[in-house]
Amino acid sequence: MVVMEASNPYADNVQAKANAPITVVRLLERAREMLGLDELECCLETVYDRLDKNAPRIAIIGGSLDHPAHITDWETVLKVAACVWMRGGVPFYFSVPVVCDAIAQSTLGMSYSLQSRNAVAAMVTNQMEAHSYHAAYVITGCDKTPLAILAGLAHLDLIRRRRGERPLMATFHPAHVLRGGTLPQDLHHALTNLARRAEEQGYTDIANDLRDTMKYVLQCTSNAAYRAVLQRARDAGLITVAEHNDYEKRLAVHTCHHNGGICAFNGTGNSSRIALAAMGLVHPAVELLTAPPEMERVKQVVDGLFACLTRPMFSVAHVMAANFANAVRVYSATGGSTNLMMHLVAAMVYAGYRVTIDTIDYIRRHPPVPDIFDYSLTQGRDIFTLAQQCAAGQIRGTETLFYELQRHGVPMDLDTPTVTGTTWRERLQDEHALPANGVKENPVILSYPKRTISGVEVLRGNFFDSAVLKISGMTDEQLEHFNDKVAVVIFFENEEEANARLSDIHMLNRLKNIQDISKGTLVNIASYNMKGTDSLPPSVSKWTKEELFQWMIDAGILRLAVVISGQGPEAFGMPEMFTPMQYVNARKALRRITLLLTDGRFSGVTYGPAIGHVTPEAINGGGIGLLQTGDLVHVQLNARRIDLLDPQAFAEGRLVPWDIYKDQARQILGAERRRRWLRRQTLIAIPNRLQQVTDAAHGVVPLPIWENATLSYPLG
Repeated sequence: MVVMEASNPYADNVQAKANAPITVVRLLERAREMLGLDELECCLETVYDRLDKNAPRIAIIGGSLDHPAHITDWETVLKVAACVWMRGGVPFYFSVPVVCDAIAQSTLGMSYSLQSRNAVAAMVTNQMEAHSYHAAYVITGCDKTPLAILAGLAHLDLIRRRRGERPLMATFHPAHVLRGGTLPQDLHHALTNLARRAEEQGYTDIANDLRDTMKYVLQCTSNAAYRAVLQRARDAGLITVAEHNDYEKRLAVHTCHHNGGICAFNGTGNSSRIALAAMGLVHPAVELLTAPPEMERVKQVVDGLFACLTRPMFSVAHVMAANFANAVRVYSATGGSTNLMMHLVAAMVYAGYRVTIDTIDYIRRHPPVPDIFDYSLTQGRDIFTLAQQCAAGQIRGTETLFYELQRHGVPMDLDTPTVTGTTWRERLQDEHALPANGVKENPVILSYPKRTISGVEVLRGNFFDSAVLKISGMTDEQLEHFNDKVAVVIFFENEEEANARLSDIHMLNRLKNIQDISKGTLVNIASYNMKGTDSLPPSVSKWTKEELFQWMIDAGILRLAVVISGQGPEAFGMPEMFTPMQYVNARKALRRITLLLTDGRFSGVTYGPAIGHVTPEAINGGGIGLLQTGDLVHVQLNARRIDLLDPQAFAEGRLVPWDIYKDQARQILGAERRRRWLRRQTLIAIPNRLQQVTDAAHGVVPLPIWENATLSYPLG
């Protein structure tokens, strides 16, 4: 096969045809040796001839082997290389570093994680351009890297088209799903005994929280929840430091399967998998695997890529943009990671489209996308279970999602291209195993929605421009529990402060004594939050503030807004607020009354709302950096608003929004905090700081990328 184009950079470049063949031959020699492909023949002269004639140069892009999702990449790379060569192409391989958010969690490394997305996009375009590759076979893993690579390839496709060159093609191959772990019987027994001892010694909250945690499939995320509870048990003297360390070790070594893969919880890794598939960029042969792929599956993907090579409508940016609305609807219906709000925007901006989170919000709401994904880590319905159901031939993954959404009146565009070389309509003509009801036991994809709308809400407020909340991870009961309630702000200037306070075994007792709120204000909060239900007990007038506070916790009437500021992209790299979220989630009394609000980012949710990606961020003068403990916010989830209240008016029984930006004392406070945030910023290595970027609502992309995005995305 020969690629027809005006110029061939390898035709007259003697150095290229001297250097490139040795890399190809060595790659194919390894494939022959490791895979036992005796029929795979290749020599320097043959590679030279193919390059000279402009045979398709295919870059196989993998990840770094220090990331669990990529530890079997090498075997897959060799299979791809062999298939490309036997198809008449010239295979090359390069890898990109991949930050594992689980490994970086709770360390300064989380401040480097989001920046790595933009760095990977730059590295991919750099390598693809420098070596003049025609197309890419991308082996993707977790977190933000899949969309980072897509952003880089889509941007390069745009640039090549502007230069009048042939478009760039790509196909994506997600890593298989990692099986969750199981608690060993002896460890289960030990933890059960610990819960019993905690109860006997009066620590009922620790006992209940430990039992709740033991219901989860063992994942690295649940390990963090175990740590939060075990730390409290240690502080209470229920276990020793040595016992704590032993429990954590035994949990850790039984968590991950040795074959690696993308973790089975529905976090950013699997949300990226689903989004890429819904964009038509993943071949169904490798979309949801429970183990590394066989040669035949890889061959199907390579055949699909070669079928697209000479057809401009199948270029990577065109396929992505044509399927963007499809991807948003599937992402929303499956309750994907909050982080994808940024990453989907970023990929489209890199491709030249000026979209924002409001674009996603409009698509999701016109018409509303129903919730058809019944994912649960406590009931054995993780993504590994979904992959097993697909492997058994009961359903067809993303194709089933398209089928069910279409059946429920969601306008899926079926005439858009996919990397199979066909459209969705052509792929769905065969209805075998398409309906979700093909799974009779424990279905993850549902035939009938749990509720009429799902996904991530965009919130507004009088002290911020935008924020996002993943409602798909919350039940209607949970949402209503926090809707139209007044919450007391508990302010933290950064995550370290938040973690220290939230992990404190005495935190709730300390909150009773905060000086920033009066008993009268608590009475008004209780009255407002109880409206339409029972009235306050007659004896409330005789209670101390501390007694009233405790009663409001026990009765589930108090609401706390834990605010973690100074975590935005420019301030501190926008780390994920998973650790403080787990400290809340691992304490039943706290999670029933707490919402989190931050200019950092989120992947999932707690019982209460996890509201992140607040713009403007605190370091840039955003109102989230002007709040302080004791402030009051009116949480209106149904109206998609959170407003700061005038404290004096509330003391008089009135809900009046307060413009904090006009308060001179708060502006002085904000300036003092900004100086501290700037000093804290110096902890991050200068080349890895997120500076001169757009805010979270605009994808956190470099400003030149945003300025280059001049294409409008059609809505309606």
